[in-house]
Amino acid sequence: MKNFKYSLLKYSILIYSLLNYSQLTFSQSFDQFFFNKTMRVDYYHTGTKGTETISLDKVYEEGPWAGSTQNLVDVLNMGEYMVRVFDAATTQMIFSRGYSSVFQEWQTTDEALAGIYKTFHESVRLPFPKNKIQLVICRRDKKMGFHEIFSTVIDPNDPTQVNREKKPVAYKVVPLMKSGDSHEKVDKVIVGDGYRKEDMEKFRKDAKHFNDVMFSTSPFKERKKDFNVWTIEVASQDSGIDKPDKNIWKNTALGAMYNTFGSPRYILTEDNKSLRDICAAAPYDFVNILINDNRYGGGGIYNLYTTTFTRGDAPGMDWQMDYVYVHEFGHSFGGLGDEYYSSQVSYVDMYQKGVEPWEPNLTALVDKKNLKWKYLMEEGTPLPTPWEKSQYDSLGRLRAKLDRLAPDYYEKRKPLYDAEQNILKTTKYAGKVGAFEGAGYVSEGIYRPSVDCRMFSLSLVGFDPVCTAAINRVIDFYTK
Repeated sequence: MKNFKYSLLKYSILIYSLLNYSQLTFSQSFDQFFFNKTMRVDYYHTGTKGTETISLDKVYEEGPWAGSTQNLVDVLNMGEYMVRVFDAATTQMIFSRGYSSVFQEWQTTDEALAGIYKTFHESVRLPFPKNKIQLVICRRDKKMGFHEIFSTVIDPNDPTQVNREKKPVAYKVVPLMKSGDSHEKVDKVIVGDGYRKEDMEKFRKDAKHFNDVMFSTSPFKERKKDFNVWTIEVASQDSGIDKPDKNIWKNTALGAMYNTFGSPRYILTEDNKSLRDICAAAPYDFVNILINDNRYGGGGIYNLYTTTFTRGDAPGMDWQMDYVYVHEFGHSFGGLGDEYYSSQVSYVDMYQKGVEPWEPNLTALVDKKNLKWKYLMEEGTPLPTPWEKSQYDSLGRLRAKLDRLAPDYYEKRKPLYDAEQNILKTTKYAGKVGAFEGAGYVSEGIYRPSVDCRMFSLSLVGFDPVCTAAINRVIDFYTK
């Protein structure tokens, strides 16, 4: 009977993997399958270009579940990966979430292309199940469908499988903005890295400032009451974070660093366990990490976290921090792809030719008649949509020759930047939704919905209608 049930479970998982989950809805009872607690499943993700292996690390019981108790099965269809949870007794899928990872980005770098193997520590979180579950991690294939790459059975009632250690809260947790019950709101936690105890007043001011920036930007401004925001006052030994390209090393609580994948401005942390242990002190769906350093930089990965620098490195350029904070949250929260294509990045073949990206604001124009944002376009808008791309690219080539870390960088960049902004503001289809070539780090073959957007140019321009719709859809999923 045991083997029969396991075979039935595997068959059920196979059938589910063939379905379009964006169309599935389930009238489930949260209380039937879950306790109001959080299960965190940690694992190791190892591989190189074209290969990957997942191995289980530990399973933890954490505090109250912050997510929705109504929308348990993901219908957003975003992220490179998806975790799916099946009730072992009934074989019913009871939870799923899409997400992306540092590992997947690293796989597109020259280092991975050279065959070097690396291991990253990762986590998935779910409401704490009452009974035995089958947890499956899936990844998209070349046709963007999900297929299983890892599966394990977890019995929450087996004391040897779940770590229930009650850890003391190491840092102060402060509700910065409380709008209501976490199950009916988006819960966002703000933590800092590179802030000493002596810097904590700066962290408090930074957290308030960037939170104010977020909720003065549409569509977050209009949906402010749908969010709770928490801060955790994380103290590091040193101020600032690592800059490996400058041989600068700091002892910090979260291990954030510049120069990720060889990009001086890309800030990530690979210390996932420390980050998760610290964030567990607050109810959260999404994580923002404020970086107490002065080099322009940040990062954001869907359903993982964002990073943002908080000390301006040039007079009058503090607005760039505000840009980065909101832009990166567009990645981690809205699943939005980068719409720019001329900046230096370390990725190789991030998007496959002729394959429609999963990001809601990028398209390969594989099917012009069924463009994913067609409903937002005005009749008669040409596809592709013309704009002064060659002129814009010539300015970009001049800008790329400048040393971004040089003290006179902003002075030399200003005339080029102003000329670029003029093109974006005066082109014929400015403010219109179409398909403008150049996006996703490539100049040709990937298109963005508007000529300019917070996901495209380094400016305080708002989100375009397609990005706005995507953000609102995520807010609705977590709150309705």
